[in-house]
Amino acid sequence: MIKTLLKSVREYKVPSILCPIVMVGEAVMEILIPFMMTFIVGQLQDLAEFGTPINITDLVICAVLMVVCAVFALLCGVWGGKLGAKASCGFAHNLREDMYNNLQTFSFANIDNYSTSSLITRITTDVTNVQTAYQVSIRMLVRAPVLFISAIIMTSFIEPMMALIFGCAAVLLALVVCFCMFKVIPYFRTMFKKYDSLNSVVQEDLTAIRVVKSYVREDRETEKMARAAEDLYKYSVKAERILTVMMPFVTLTMFIVNVLILTLGSNMYVGNVVGWGEGIEPKQIQTLIQYSAQILSGVMMVAMCLNFIFLSKGSMDRICEVLNEKTTLPKPNAPVFEVKDGSIEFENVDFAYSQKANEKVLSEINLKIEAGEMVGIIGATGSGKTSLVSLVPRLYDVTQGAVKVGGVDVRNYDMNTLRNKVAMVLQKNVLFSGTIAENLRWGDENATEEDLRFVAKQACADEFIDGLLGGYDYDLGQGGVNVSGGQKQRLCIARALLKKPNVIIFDDSTSAVDTKTDAHIRDALRKYAPDTTKLIIAQRIASVQDADKIIVMDEGKIVGIGKHGELLKTNKIYREVYESQMKGGEENE
Repeated sequence: MIKTLLKSVREYKVPSILCPIVMVGEAVMEILIPFMMTFIVGQLQDLAEFGTPINITDLVICAVLMVVCAVFALLCGVWGGKLGAKASCGFAHNLREDMYNNLQTFSFANIDNYSTSSLITRITTDVTNVQTAYQVSIRMLVRAPVLFISAIIMTSFIEPMMALIFGCAAVLLALVVCFCMFKVIPYFRTMFKKYDSLNSVVQEDLTAIRVVKSYVREDRETEKMARAAEDLYKYSVKAERILTVMMPFVTLTMFIVNVLILTLGSNMYVGNVVGWGEGIEPKQIQTLIQYSAQILSGVMMVAMCLNFIFLSKGSMDRICEVLNEKTTLPKPNAPVFEVKDGSIEFENVDFAYSQKANEKVLSEINLKIEAGEMVGIIGATGSGKTSLVSLVPRLYDVTQGAVKVGGVDVRNYDMNTLRNKVAMVLQKNVLFSGTIAENLRWGDENATEEDLRFVAKQACADEFIDGLLGGYDYDLGQGGVNVSGGQKQRLCIARALLKKPNVIIFDDSTSAVDTKTDAHIRDALRKYAPDTTKLIIAQRIASVQDADKIIVMDEGKIVGIGKHGELLKTNKIYREVYESQMKGGEENE
């Protein structure tokens, strides 16, 4: 896990390495200051008790050295803070970038393993937690042990038995920290799942805010949000309740140590503790107290660092899960970089969304489509229509058999090459923030205004674009909220046509336009894209009845292929759909 995360440090290795070194310098300077102070106190004590003359030169040198150490420690602290901030922020930047880049390689099967809210939480909250843990690790987690160990070493020179007391206290604190870690990590793991649930509620409500308001369900959604927030609060409190034990226990332990130092040290001084440090002096007891404070500071910093690390452990696991996820669509060893034409062939194709699935979504699919044909696909909901066409641009891989485009198995194509030549207008129309022109240029970023107008005319979108303020520079708003559903569909069709694909797939993408506009779009496709293969999934017979061939699907199988007239005579399912729609039309009249 650590190895996976550290790959994202990259260009921030230098500040990441320099920061701990600088923090060690700060810790060493802080250790030397009490030692030099002992010398000054000893000189003053000798003067007060025995009238020994003070060596002014030595005192000045010692005082100057203390000032130098203090200033050096200050500079090291400031520099270390800057290096730590640069390294941790850069690390977080790379980590988010690496996660997002890996997400772009995911197949639909990979994406199905995660909820959108979970991925958002991982890229935002989880990375922030890891960033904080990384910063305290390269700063405090290095500085604190050096301060702690150095203070114990200096103490052992003054009085070894006192160092033994510090050592015993350290072992006791380590046991408490390990116990807290063992107890708190499961709560943090659950807590991050609750974060996902909370984000899911927020995302769903904001996306469907119009539906919520139209059904007057604000109260229900508010209650749902409150439950999600309460669950998160509950586990956060349980985790923090355990962690709050650490700091008071550290403080209590070190205060007890201070009491022992004062008690034993004073008794040693007056000779009441036989065999323990005869000859110890008050100045040494004072130094021990100062080192005790530094040890306390070191232990508290380590406890705080471990607190952050415990918190981020669950985040690290979740981030590594995304970083280590490999696409289910492997790259071919010798990819093909040219799609000859739009011919499509399915050879004994079976397909399931998961290898663990008991039932296949598609089975025994054998189909051949010539380049330039217009093919309609009809079937009940769940019959496998969308699954069938999703295999053409290799959004998923077949479980068995092969899908060929231009005579080549889609698994042998370079992915970008294949998908640039297979355009797909999805059932759910997706537009992005920006102008109409910017959205259309997703099909071709170098398209001229003339190109935009041409494809807009084919998609029957020009009639409403010209009426908008600004025309092609009209701002669609977030997700295209400023246009209607039918207008969205026409813009998505125009965007796909701009790619000049060999194959274009319409997944029920004219359902929100009227039948007249639907017919105009099909006529334009025949006229302006005669060599482009057109696959049209539709619920309306009228949308496909003039197709070169119509495919009827039922329960993942092809149960009929032919023209409109042929299927009316030979296919029961097609005839029933046609009659129900014709009857509905007559009743509406």
